[in-house]
Amino acid sequence: MGVFTFEDENVSPVAPAKLYKAVAKDSDTIVPKVVEAIQSIEIVEGNGGPGTIKKITVVEGGKSIYVLHKVEEIDEENLGYKYSIVGGSGLEEILEKVTFETKLFPGPNGGSLGKVSVTYHTKGDAAPPEEVLQSNKVKGIALFKAVEGFVLANPDY
Repeated sequence: MGVFTFEDENVSPVAPAKLYKAVAKDSDTIVPKVVEAIQSIEIVEGNGGPGTIKKITVVEGGKSIYVLHKVEEIDEENLGYKYSIVGGSGLEEILEKVTFETKLFPGPNGGSLGKVSVTYHTKGDAAPPEEVLQSNKVKGIALFKAVEGFVLANPDY
């Protein structure tokens, strides 16, 4: 199995604790409201904590696909959240799984600095295609900004 890790950072005007609540704790209800392509998020196994598996159904390219999202770690004290995409029709054939580890830190002007590490576990030693990496990066940033937008539009959240 090949392992390929990429890191990225995003700055947000939203305070870290508030953004963490939206991204890690309330995302199952927020994300389908703010990302049109995401049709549903449902728990298929577990209670929401580590080990929980969620089925996320998405409309992409006019067809419905899904991925299985496994919660790996929740670190409320350090504003960290780790999960993996472990299966489903939306997981590229070349991939065993993709793991995302996000941590939020205090950022400029009371906002946040979000750091994400994405690890692709491939079948064999082949690297993930560049178009998959770029597509997933764009989707990740769009998801982050959509949740951020929800928090900014709902100041009482």
